[in-house]
Amino acid sequence: MKLQPVNLDYKSMVRESFAKQGLMDHIGAELITVRPGFSEIRLPYRNDVSQQHGLFHGGVTASILDTAGGYAGLSLFEADEGILTVEFKINLIAPAMGDELIARGEVVKPGKSLTVTRGEAIVVKNGIKTACAIMQQTLMRIVDRPDVAG
Repeated sequence: MKLQPVNLDYKSMVRESFAKQGLMDHIGAELITVRPGFSEIRLPYRNDVSQQHGLFHGGVTASILDTAGGYAGLSLFEADEGILTVEFKINLIAPAMGDELIARGEVVKPGKSLTVTRGEAIVVKNGIKTACAIMQQTLMRIVDRPDVAG
């Protein structure tokens, strides 16, 4: 499905919003790609984003997947609109041990009120990519709330 942004400056809107995310800054995540209905976030491995066995922590994996899906949805919205996650389900399908974690979010079904996305997290170790988590997410479009725009 070819998705069209209503805001032609959607990339700037998404990047500016991502730059305001305290958690993403705190963990060292970087927004790599933004296209209509798609975003990709990269997180290099550090001990402070790991759990006790040296894997990326499941909470960190969930956070960047949630964020990737959210920005995939936001890329299709107006500049004065916002987005909030109302639900997501994640399956951790392989150990997330590696040099970096990549989260990809894509819109499955855009909507006026609710948007559904899917996501995949990929761990990269020595150049080999392995899917380690999958997500389904529901987002709510927020309108007429300047405090939640972008």
